[in-house]
Amino acid sequence: MAVPKGKLSSARKNKRRSNVWKLQAPALAKCPHCGEYTAPHRVCGSCGYYNGRAVVRKEA
Repeated sequence: MAVPKGKLSSARKNKRRSNVWKLQAPALAKCPHCGEYTAPHRVCGSCGYYNGRAVVRKEA
């Protein structure tokens, strides 16, 4: 039977688990209409355009 030879130290255990908690930077894409950075596949918050069309009317 497979049995561990010795107790795994907490440092070794925590070192293995450390990659789970890394945060990722949010993905940003430049709006082709105004050049502002927005989340991909979302309406631009500054100009209101998505996929080349005005979806939300923004006041100047």
